[in-house]
Amino acid sequence: MAEVTIKQFADVLGVSVERLLSQLGEAGLDKIADPEAMIDDDQKMQLLTHLRQSHGARAAGDGGAASAPRKITLRRRSVSELKLSGAQGRAKTVSVEVRKKRTYVKRSAMLEEEQQRKAEEAEARQREEAEREEAEAAARAKVEAEERARLEREQAEETRKREEEERVERERQEAEAREREAEAERARAEAEAKREAEKDERVQKRRSTGTPLSENAARAARATKYGRKELHVAQEKSGRRQKRKTKRRAAGPVSVESKHGFEKPVAPQVREVAIPETITVGDLAQRMAVKATEVIKVMMGMGAMATINQVIDQDTATLVVEEMGHKAKPLKENALEDELMQVNEEAEGEAQARPPVVTVMGHVDHGKTSLLDYIRRTKVASGEAGGITQHIGAYHVETDKGIVTFLDTPGHAAFTAMRARGAESTDIVVLVVAADDGVMPQTVEAVQHARAAGVPLVVAINKMDREDADPERIKTELSKHEVIPEDWGGDTIFVPVSAKTGSGIDDLLESILLQAEVLELKAVPEGPAAGVVIESSLEKGRGSVATVLVQRGTLRAGDILLAGREYGRVRAMFDENGDAIEAAGPSMPAVVLGLSGTPNAGDDVLVVPNERKAREVALYRQGKFRDVKLAKQQSAKLENMFEQMEAGNVQTLNVMVKADVQGSVEALTDSLTGLSTDEVKVNVVSSGVGGITESDANLAVASNAVVIGFNVRADAAARKLIADNGIDLRYYSVIYNVIDDVKQALSGMLSPEMREQIVGLAEVRDVFRSPKLGAIAGCLVTEGVVKRHNPIRVLRDNVVIYEGELESLRRFKDDVNEVRSGTECGIGVKDYNDVKVGDQIEVYERVEVARTL
Repeated sequence: MAEVTIKQFADVLGVSVERLLSQLGEAGLDKIADPEAMIDDDQKMQLLTHLRQSHGARAAGDGGAASAPRKITLRRRSVSELKLSGAQGRAKTVSVEVRKKRTYVKRSAMLEEEQQRKAEEAEARQREEAEREEAEAAARAKVEAEERARLEREQAEETRKREEEERVERERQEAEAREREAEAERARAEAEAKREAEKDERVQKRRSTGTPLSENAARAARATKYGRKELHVAQEKSGRRQKRKTKRRAAGPVSVESKHGFEKPVAPQVREVAIPETITVGDLAQRMAVKATEVIKVMMGMGAMATINQVIDQDTATLVVEEMGHKAKPLKENALEDELMQVNEEAEGEAQARPPVVTVMGHVDHGKTSLLDYIRRTKVASGEAGGITQHIGAYHVETDKGIVTFLDTPGHAAFTAMRARGAESTDIVVLVVAADDGVMPQTVEAVQHARAAGVPLVVAINKMDREDADPERIKTELSKHEVIPEDWGGDTIFVPVSAKTGSGIDDLLESILLQAEVLELKAVPEGPAAGVVIESSLEKGRGSVATVLVQRGTLRAGDILLAGREYGRVRAMFDENGDAIEAAGPSMPAVVLGLSGTPNAGDDVLVVPNERKAREVALYRQGKFRDVKLAKQQSAKLENMFEQMEAGNVQTLNVMVKADVQGSVEALTDSLTGLSTDEVKVNVVSSGVGGITESDANLAVASNAVVIGFNVRADAAARKLIADNGIDLRYYSVIYNVIDDVKQALSGMLSPEMREQIVGLAEVRDVFRSPKLGAIAGCLVTEGVVKRHNPIRVLRDNVVIYEGELESLRRFKDDVNEVRSGTECGIGVKDYNDVKVGDQIEVYERVEVARTL
């Protein structure tokens, strides 16, 4: 009989010694209390019987069978030893422990689970069948409703046609009656004329015979004698028709000669056709009184494919009308906007002096924002990504001589539109040029913008604290662009400054205010405000945010604002530092909350009397913008068909752009689109202001577009959707990196360029004839390496006379793969036997070279 200690038995069972001792005590073996005590097989069986009974009791208490558990798990562990040979002939022993686990499930429990599963499946099938029947019933009801509606429409159409036919028949009958009446009237007139003629004859006969005339006959004879061609019906005649003739006679005499009412025109009729900003082809044909097919035929002849319901723009409609020989009259449907402008102009009062609006322009990294920082005593440049201004900033500064409003524009080449808007909204342009860098491309562009806007220039030569600063060089380079300094006899003020040390800042402000005094800037501070949108963005928790520069009037919290295609009530106003303000006067910037959407940068801003009028104008502008855009998109020109056919060979990179402000969206879209070439193209599928949402992600998935977030981030739903579909999402804060990455992606889409590289040159020294191979050229390799499998050219007097490949390359009697410079060899040219002494055999290879934009 095998006996083990309590400790060993606990290790075998995988339980603690204390738990095993407590179980032995519960089984009636409480005398065993020492871990080193021995336990035999009978005691083990007694413990097992006790454990089975206790487990069955717990199962019965849980609602199961008391005789046995539903599931039993058995574990077994066995240990064996393996001898392995180690290094240097040494053997080592490795213990291998094998653990096994097996679970037994009671058959009744399995049957219960199977029955429960089948019942759940049956219930699910019944539920699906009921849902399917409900869906079919709903579909049948929908089809029946549609059929009834169709029948009702057909009945209504038949009724309308029947009424139309009856109306046409009535009109025809009335026309026939009128024709019969006119015919009878002509017959009566002819009879009356005949009677009058007979009467004249009788009068003449009586006069010739000397018979006297009655008074009435004499009157009639006098009337006829003097050539009257109209007849008057005698008043003695009565009757209904006679009464109607009497009424007609009151208006004037009735002509004997009757004419038909319709005359065929002898020349084409020229109509004046009023054309709105958008019109369908069918409406245009109706206004010209021609068939729509004629208009479509004319448009096809002009190279435009159109249908009867297609919307065309005003310019296209004008060309069609003039082509068909009519006069076009374009309509300006701006009555609502003209009414608003009239109300705003009527509210003007006395003009007063206003602060100047100064735009700081120049090349990137020439210190524009740093110069403005010193004036404002803030650190804006340190907060910009990479130290580069990404959008227009509006600030006002209080000096000893008055208030000055500054507009800081970005200097990157992509922000041309921003600089143009800044020049249009300003009174004075401060051109910042680095003294150590000179005039750069964006510097010249800023001069052009200022000259186009007609505003004066003040040149600030920055970075004068540098050792290599050369202000005379700046003056010389700017003079080439017609910017002449005052000390050279010109009219442009040049001020040397340093944004780092602050030298020359006071002189710069004084020059700006002096220039403003010369301009005599004035505005009306009273009445509704008018201005321009400098920048707009979409912020979480605040909604649409627009930076507005007030140009006339006073903008107050609570005003109804109309900005481009957006409108709303001003809920709150802030200055550039984020402090709340109640009003903003002329030349003052303000951050406005409460608009229905983000307006475009550069849109006009106007305060309107009521919200209804603002909504009406905004919806009108939105509809007009949508119609004009649709009309331009639908105009498929014949000359563009070939371009569209060729576009199938162009590699396209779809891009979605989301940015923090409207100006950045515009700059990114223009810059990325400008990277397109004849072989690769950037297609901006969508662009907008604000964070990347789930709808943006769905659009990117559908169009397989790269999502670019510029100073914005994607929400959790969008990130999950983008990650699940493997869409490329990239975040940027500097526009340089966006353009560089997209340019690199486009370069990868370009097909590689094939270039030929000469690897060897051999000179023919002698020619041998072979019955198998033909002419064999005995050559000396003079340059490089002659390889057997590379293409060759045969040159004679440095002119290519044959191009092909080698048939054989031998060194003595052995075939070789290559022969290096300075070595003799035999060369057989495939399919060419006219090799002569003195010819040169050029060996080259084709290499693929990656292309870049």
